[in-house]
Amino acid sequence: MRESEIIDLFLRHLRRQGDLPLGDDAGALRLGDRWLVATNDMLVRKTDVPDIMTPEQVGFKTVTMNVSDVASMGAEPVGFLFSLGIPPDLSADYLEGIARGIGEALDFYGLPVLSADTNEADDLIIDGIALGLTGRLLTRSGAKPGDLVCVTGDVGRALAGLLVWKHGLGVPEKTRKALYEKLLEPRARVKEGAELSGLANAAVDVSDGLSKELHLLARMSGVGIEVYAEKLPIRGEVTEVAGALGLDPVEIALASGEEFELVFTIPEPLLDECPVQCTVIGRVLEGAGVYITADGKRQEMPVLGWEHLGKAP
Repeated sequence: MRESEIIDLFLRHLRRQGDLPLGDDAGALRLGDRWLVATNDMLVRKTDVPDIMTPEQVGFKTVTMNVSDVASMGAEPVGFLFSLGIPPDLSADYLEGIARGIGEALDFYGLPVLSADTNEADDLIIDGIALGLTGRLLTRSGAKPGDLVCVTGDVGRALAGLLVWKHGLGVPEKTRKALYEKLLEPRARVKEGAELSGLANAAVDVSDGLSKELHLLARMSGVGIEVYAEKLPIRGEVTEVAGALGLDPVEIALASGEEFELVFTIPEPLLDECPVQCTVIGRVLEGAGVYITADGKRQEMPVLGWEHLGKAP
């Protein structure tokens, strides 16, 4: 079964949910005039850790991927919890590296660790939990026709870096460094998430691929979305890798997962008030579906990105 099918199966039985129904980057409970936001995200060595990633980067990434979900909900992270599944062959030095990386991430994001657990497993598994607080939730279902679609940072470097590693592609060291920065050391957009809480209508973090996140936003908001290919913030290093492999840099940008950038929709009149550095890549429309316009031609955007228990992009 694919990940989406497993989720649907469990949702048929998990009827007792929080004040925010399941389906967003995180769940939430209302506490007076604020929301307690909670998420959990699991890292598994076999599927999530290329062999060029250091144990410190593994630990840091575990915190980042959870904190990013909280940030995408417009919440300020306030705590972190985790459980470790440890295989018998994992060395003490590697394990200490993971601990060091988690500690560095907690310092970077200014978070306390609240609880932790360990157990034996067949592979390295780190299951993280992040908690956050906000006065106004950002969800995947709030996009409105007329909103602008925006994204922080740039997209495509994580997948381009993975392709360089996977194919042993010879690229200049400057290019490799820029790509591996996003692949191995991504950072969550915590400040941006909090700043968007009072302005944006909807948001999601780019964990499974920009294309997949846009389709989620459109479906859950009951709207259509049009994206302009020439507006996508694609760095030259991504274009360089695409050219070397005979690929389309736009497709790399749309499929690239674990970018941890924020995609959000905002009313056009509020864009000038938005303190977040971002790129306007499209617009929310009446109707349904996601479309991409390139060279004056408009077509349906394919669903590109990562899905566990499915095929990699």
